[in-house]
Order: sequence, then structure tokens, then C-alpha cells
Amino acid sequence: MNELNPPRAKAPRTEAPFAYEGLERVIHEKARLGILASLATHAEGLAFSDLKQLCALTDGNLNRHLQVLQEAGLVDVRKETAGGRSQTICRLTPLGRDRFAEYIGVLEQVVEDALQAARGTHTAPAKPLGRGFSPA
Repeated sequence: MNELNPPRAKAPRTEAPFAYEGLERVIHEKARLGILASLATHAEGLAFSDLKQLCALTDGNLNRHLQVLQEAGLVDVRKETAGGRSQTICRLTPLGRDRFAEYIGVLEQVVEDALQAARGTHTAPAKPLGRGFSPA
């Protein structure tokens, strides 16, 4: 198992309901999450400079995060020529679009669980308290 290919469990969450195995490290990093969200809303892709501005990243920082996302197969980065001018275009791959959608689903579950817990309506099994401990 590595950062680029994490386990992808689909089994019901019973033993560790707050483990959220679907939160992938390669996506969860703040800058990469912003990059993927930006690209998900622009199916035609974005120019490197536009993506840099949308995500408030430096050239080097954006380049490094794109490299990680490319290695994971989530993003495609290509040089294209338009109007006699070369530019770098970044797009989500079909795998990237699928994995990002799955990731958003897990984030939605995190939010739902947190809301239920805050309201006192969460149905996750309670963890046994250690010997000598009791609820306040």
C-alpha cells in the first residue's frame, strides 16, 4: 500500500465507523483537493496559469502537486497550441473524475456523521470505556 494506491474498502463501517478509509491521502491534501475541485468544474480543462490563480499556488507548488496527481492517474497535463501560442492544459482523467466523486461521497458521510454526533443522534456503536471510567 502506498500514498498513490490506498486501500479502497467498500464494506459497511461497523467496527470503526469513523475510520473513513475512502479519504485518500493523494486527494486529501488541501492544495490537491483544490486542484481536483477546480478541474472537476471545468470538464474542458484549465490552463496552468488559470489553475494556479484559482488555487492560489506558486508555479513550483502547483507543478509538484500536479505531478503527484499525474502519477496517481487522476490528472492529465499536456502542452497544447492555440492561436500560435503554447500553453499547458490540465484535465481530470476519467479515473480522476470517478475517484474524486467517490472521495466527495466519503466527505459527505464525514459531514453527516459529524452533524448526527453533534445532535446526539449518531447510531454508531459506542466504544467500551476503559476499566474505572464512566460517562460524565
